[in-house]
This record gives sequence, structure tokens and C-alpha cells, in this order.
Amino acid sequence: MSSDDTAGAEVPAGLPRPGPNPLPAHPLITRLAQVGQRMRQADRDHPWALDAAVVAGVFLMFCVPDLVHRDGPRELPLTRLPVAGTLAVQAGLLLPLLRRRRTPSVAFAVIAAVFLLQWSLGALLRADVALLVALYSLVLHGRLRHLPWACAATAGALALVAVRVSTAVSVWDALFFLFSTATAAVALGLAVRIRRAQLAGLRERAARLEIERDQRSRLATATERTRVAREMHDIIGHNLSVIITLADAGAYAADVTPERGNQALRLIGDTGRQALGELRRMLGVLREHTGPPELSPQPGIADLDGLCARIRAAGPQIVYRSGGELDALDRGVQLMVYRIVQEALTNTLKHAGPRTRAHVTLTVEGSRLRVRVQDTGPPDGTAQPGPSYEEGHGLAGMKERAALYGGNVTAGPAPGGGWTVEAGLDLTPIPDPSGGLT
Repeated sequence: MSSDDTAGAEVPAGLPRPGPNPLPAHPLITRLAQVGQRMRQADRDHPWALDAAVVAGVFLMFCVPDLVHRDGPRELPLTRLPVAGTLAVQAGLLLPLLRRRRTPSVAFAVIAAVFLLQWSLGALLRADVALLVALYSLVLHGRLRHLPWACAATAGALALVAVRVSTAVSVWDALFFLFSTATAAVALGLAVRIRRAQLAGLRERAARLEIERDQRSRLATATERTRVAREMHDIIGHNLSVIITLADAGAYAADVTPERGNQALRLIGDTGRQALGELRRMLGVLREHTGPPELSPQPGIADLDGLCARIRAAGPQIVYRSGGELDALDRGVQLMVYRIVQEALTNTLKHAGPRTRAHVTLTVEGSRLRVRVQDTGPPDGTAQPGPSYEEGHGLAGMKERAALYGGNVTAGPAPGGGWTVEAGLDLTPIPDPSGGLT
């Protein structure tokens, strides 16, 4: 049961409600954690220092008493080694510990061999604790496939010790004590190794989650940039094309029919104000400010009549037909349809000129929405769609918008001349993995 479950469980009457565990916040625990962190940092900076400290500590605690007190237990028939022999055996037991973390298997093998040699001579030394330290280091730092033979070698060596001291202690009692210490060394090494592996896994998972978070942030930024670039292209490109065409027509008509020139100027002003309003709406969402952004509704299918009227004012003849329940479509779908028609008519005005004729058709048949924009091209048939239409942001933006709703867009020359843009969208709701429909 987790701590959250425990906190939310009912406590019988008369029993105290369990409180938070005070150990993690205890000053002693915090101080020990800081000391451990400093020791790990010092070990990373000076890897030999810890091994040398272990050897020095074992020598002071277990070797010095054997050198000072030369008399062993009288009830045990053991051999007393000379000082030189004692120092040699102690060196054979302790010096391999300097390599206990780098080559733990080799260090254990050397110490086990010296241990067997010592007890075959019948000598007892307190430095034999080095065998348990080597076994612990092998479990913690070595390869686990070496652990079975290391345990077998340890069992054989300890059995020899039990036989040697059988005159004073029962063999079974000696084996129980010796095997308990060896088991404790192995268990401690496994516990520390598992804990380190868990911490390493948690650190790796945290690093991976941080990388994924950064990647999601960059992806969201790139997606937002693409969306803003697409909106800017649709708004500025369309309105500038209309303004340029109206300006050219107004300049031509200024000398012949000043009234048409004034009308063109008024249309330019209206188009510019509409473009400015759309830009303010879009940039108002992106700008950081304390109050809520000033929003206006996104254009939809109902605004296509006004779009076609502005294009007609620039010269082209626009025929707009629609069929089906278009007003019931989702607002996002309506915005997609509006932008596709806007981009197609903008390119018609740009590449076919003001004297072309375009047919815009929107139909809903069952669960399928079809959008078709076809122009007749310029009267003389000389103009052709430029690279900005075929490979630039226009066609790519239309395909991206349609792809957001599972649709597709095709564009190409019409058989009888001109250019055709067709878009298809499946209006069937997408099944939700949770069981609903989206």
C-alpha cells in the first residue's frame, strides 16, 4: 500500500492516526546524506583514496593487534608464525584489496589463496577478515557469473577453518558462525548493488524524461511557428494580391473614369483594414499581456461570399456554388475550407490575371466534403503558374491544413486550360481510444 493509500484509509476509533514519516526530514539523516555525497565526490576525484583507506583501516584494526599480542588462544592447536611470516601473510591478505573495485575477481582469488595457505599452516590471523571484504567487493563490483565459484571457494576455505578449530569448538557451530558471516557479506553486497542499479535507473529515466520534455517543447515551438507562418501567408498574401490588382486597375481607370478609380481606392482601404484586423487578431493571441486577448471569430464558410466579392472587385469573374449542410460543419473544418478557397483564388488572381473566370464549388455528400476551385486561365493562355504556387507555401499550406483533418489536396492544370485545385475531406468522426468519438 502506498503512502497516499495509507493517508486516505479509515482509522478505527481509539487508534492514533498515523502521521508523516519523520526520518527523511531528521537532521541526522540529512547530515549523513551530505557526508555520503561528499565521500562519493571525493571518491570520483581520487579513486585510489578509498581503497587505500580501507586497507589502512583493516591494518590498524586487525593486523596491529596480531603484531602486538603474539600469543593466540591456548585451547586451539594453532601455529604461531614469526613476525616476518605474519607480515608476509598480512600483506598477501591486505594488498589485493587495493584492486578490489577494479579487478574484484582477481583480488578475491589472491586473498582466498593466501587464506588457504595460512590455514593449511594452522595459523590464525585477524586479518582473515579481508576474505569477507573481498567477497563483498566481488558481489558489489564484479561479474555475477563469478559469484558461484567465489561462494564455493569461500565455503571450502571456511570448512577448513572449522576443521582446524574443531578441537575447541564444534564443527557445526563453527560452520554456522562462519557461514553466517559470509552470507551477511554476500547479502550486503547484493543489497548495495541492487540499490545502486535502482538509483542509476531512476537517474537515466529522469534524464530521458528531460530530453523528451525538451523535444516536445521544440516540436511544439516548430508546430506553432509553422501555424503562424501559414496564417501570415494566407492573410498577407491574399490581401496584398487583391490590393496590388486593385491599385493597378485604379491607376489605369484614374484617367479614363475617375469614379472607378475612387471605387478602387475605397476597396483597397477596405481590404487593408480587413488584413490589419486579421493580423491584430492573430498577433493578439501571441503577444503577452495581462488582460485577455482581443479575439474575433475565425472566418468560415459563411464568409466565402465576402471573399468572392473582394476577388470580383479586383477583376476576375467568380461563380460560387454550394450544396449540403455546410453551416453544420465544425469551425475548424470551416476555417480550413475558407483558407483553401482563399489561397486558390489568390493564386488565380496572381497567375491568371484579373480577366479570368473561376468556379468555386463546395458540396457535402454523406460523410465526404469536396472543395473545387477551377479557373479558365488568362484570356491569351500565356501565363502559367509560377514556382511560388506549385512548390511554395501556398500549396504546402493547403495540404497541411487538409491533413490536419485527414483530407488531401491536389492541384494541377485543367484539361481545357487554366488551373484546378481540389480538396477532399472525410467527415466521419475518428474513434476515441477511450471508447467515444472525436
